[in-house]
Amino acid sequence: METAVRELRRDPVTGGWVIIASDLSREPGEFLRHPGSNGKCRLCPGEERSTPPELLAFRDSGGPNEPGWRVRVIPNFSPVLRVEGTLDAAAEGPYDRMNGIGAHEILVESPVHDRGLADLAPDRVTDVLFALRERFVDLRRDGRLRYIAAFKNQGEAAGAAPHGHGQWQIVGLPVVPKRVLAEAANGLRHYAAHDRCVVCDLLQREVADARRIIAADNHFLVIAPYASRVPFETWIVPRAHGSHFENAPQHVLEAAAGAVRATLRRMNAALEEPDYNITVQSAPIQEGSLAHFHWRIEIVPRITRDAGSGFEWGTDARVNPTAPEEAAQFLREALVD
Repeated sequence: METAVRELRRDPVTGGWVIIASDLSREPGEFLRHPGSNGKCRLCPGEERSTPPELLAFRDSGGPNEPGWRVRVIPNFSPVLRVEGTLDAAAEGPYDRMNGIGAHEILVESPVHDRGLADLAPDRVTDVLFALRERFVDLRRDGRLRYIAAFKNQGEAAGAAPHGHGQWQIVGLPVVPKRVLAEAANGLRHYAAHDRCVVCDLLQREVADARRIIAADNHFLVIAPYASRVPFETWIVPRAHGSHFENAPQHVLEAAAGAVRATLRRMNAALEEPDYNITVQSAPIQEGSLAHFHWRIEIVPRITRDAGSGFEWGTDARVNPTAPEEAAQFLREALVD
């Protein structure tokens, strides 16, 4: 039996990175469910001692790892990437690899098990975004990380466990997703040619056109992007330029929370409560601001048959629980008529 593999491998053809995690559970959804004592959900109040120690909590009462919290962040039960260790990047001919080092956390968005994000009070949605910002700020201090993603899977079609507790996942990667690199490069070309952010230009066009605007206030535009990748894809974009989500001031995040809540409630009414993924799209980790990158929040309803999950959408990295060496051996030894 081969040793379990936990590493990142770069595809030399596409340039993208794949996470090989052969020690993850093979049972569908096993590491998405969180049964605690007597079959209770381990993310619910009263089960705090059956989870990894919390990394962050906003509380009305109680102490660390006790009930009384409004929002709670803990290490993931089955992390795709692990904090411990060193990257040890290496090359084998045309192949590049590094150890599966990073961060993988769960943000429990409410103590109420079956409360959806759209059903939370406005200040509770604000708590969620404030907690995300605090984790982004903390994780960017880790010099091994180059990108931080945050996403929520709502419903089975979006990759969530059935009847699971409302949660986000926060992932710190030692590489920048290919999609983010492509967006940054395209934005840099536009900025070099026009001395303006491409998203800022798009927002001006959307305001003038008005056909793709879903909602607007003084701080955010909610739009159906011009080149939407799936039906009802929606972007919540700050009017004021900013490259990094974690640098957004308090009043902007409060407005973002209102826009997220209102948009989800609108989708629930129009699309009959669809499953969805929601992601925070922010700039790669680096010092200072990126004048050509504009952060946003994306919501992707899962109303058509579509491969992928919030992890893939947010990080552009597929998670493969079977090492290719193991797969090849399995097929070699398979009986063929």
